[in-house]
Amino acid sequence: MALSDVALCARALIRLGAAPITSFADGTAESEIAGALYAPVRDALLSAYGWSFATGQVALTPLATPPEADYENAFQLPNDFLRSLSAGTSGKGRGVNFRIARGALHTDASDVTLTYIFRPDESEFPPYFDMALITRLSAEFTIPVTENTSRAEAMLRLAAREYETARQIDAQQDSPAGIEDFSLINVR
Repeated sequence: MALSDVALCARALIRLGAAPITSFADGTAESEIAGALYAPVRDALLSAYGWSFATGQVALTPLATPPEADYENAFQLPNDFLRSLSAGTSGKGRGVNFRIARGALHTDASDVTLTYIFRPDESEFPPYFDMALITRLSAEFTIPVTENTSRAEAMLRLAAREYETARQIDAQQDSPAGIEDFSLINVR
C-alpha cells in the first residue's frame, strides 16, 4: 500500500505515542514539526544510499557558459537530482571524470549520461524504505514532540538498524557488480 507524505508522518508520530496528523496544515504542534522536518529527512535518507527505486539515468543538456577552470563543459542537472552516482558518454552510465559544482556537472566530455539518485513520488517507495523512513522520522520527531533525549537516542539506534535492513533488501534488487578491469586479473 502506497503511503503519502502525511501518512508516513502520521505513522511516525503514532510510533512515538503522539496524535497522528491528517494534514501538514492541521494547526497542531505535531503537524508543524512534521511539515518542517519531513522533506529534509526524506531527501537525506534517499541521498544516503544508491536505492534501486530512486536511481535514474538521463542525458544531460549542455549549458552555454563553460566552467571557469579544470573542465571544458558544463551540463544542467535534472530538477529531481539529489546525488550523482556516475556519468558516461554514448549511452554508457559511467566512465567519465566529472565534478558537481554550483548546480551543474562539469566535465571534458561533450555529451553526458548521468546516473543519479532522484526524488521519487512517495507512492513509489517500497515497503522496506517506508519502514526505514517512518523510523527515521520518529527519531527526528522525538525531541520536538516529547522533549525526551534518552528516548531520542534509542529511536536513532532503531532507525540505524532499520536503515541497514532496508539497504540489505535493496542491495538484493541488482546483480552483484563484477570486477571488470583489474591488473592482477590480467596477469593471470
